[in-house]
Amino acid sequence: MSSEPENGGELLHGGKFIELRQTTGDRPWEFANRPNAKGVVAVLAVTDDKRVVLTEQFRPPVEKNVIELPAGLAGDIPLQEDEPLETAARRELKEETGYEAKSWKPLGDTPTSAGLSTEVVTFFYATGLTRVSDGGGDSSEDIKVHIVHQSDIPKWCNDRRAEGKLIDFKIYAALYLAKSKSHETIGRLWY
Repeated sequence: MSSEPENGGELLHGGKFIELRQTTGDRPWEFANRPNAKGVVAVLAVTDDKRVVLTEQFRPPVEKNVIELPAGLAGDIPLQEDEPLETAARRELKEETGYEAKSWKPLGDTPTSAGLSTEVVTFFYATGLTRVSDGGGDSSEDIKVHIVHQSDIPKWCNDRRAEGKLIDFKIYAALYLAKSKSHETIGRLWY
């Protein structure tokens, strides 16, 4: 994600936060790019008593509330375009949930939708949490915070799905990455 993707391509449409581009050459491909950010971060934040911090907010593209990890853009603030990914993760955790964390570990990164977008999300594992504010996001967001015990996540997510909410795949990915990296056993995965 950058103002000019490596595969460049022709700018078909430029919006405030997203642009549509098309590669040139033998295999033209349309894709979305975020011109105003250098990356995306997502945080698997776990309290000392093994509760996972999740967020919920209405997402206009899918017209539903979505259960997610605390997450956001890195390098999207004017004059902070070179913001380190961990700094962005710390900022987003506090802004969205009101938590700060003492310990931060990178879990890895992955494209969010490689056939559609240049977006790559970097996961962080945050522990040693302290609640310092209510969270809820910035003035343009209306974020609800959920604290769910790790052993209850499969059922809790299924119950939210039954209510018509969507569950962001990054929750499952972060839990898997945390378990596979052996930072801590997060709980029984549901596969």
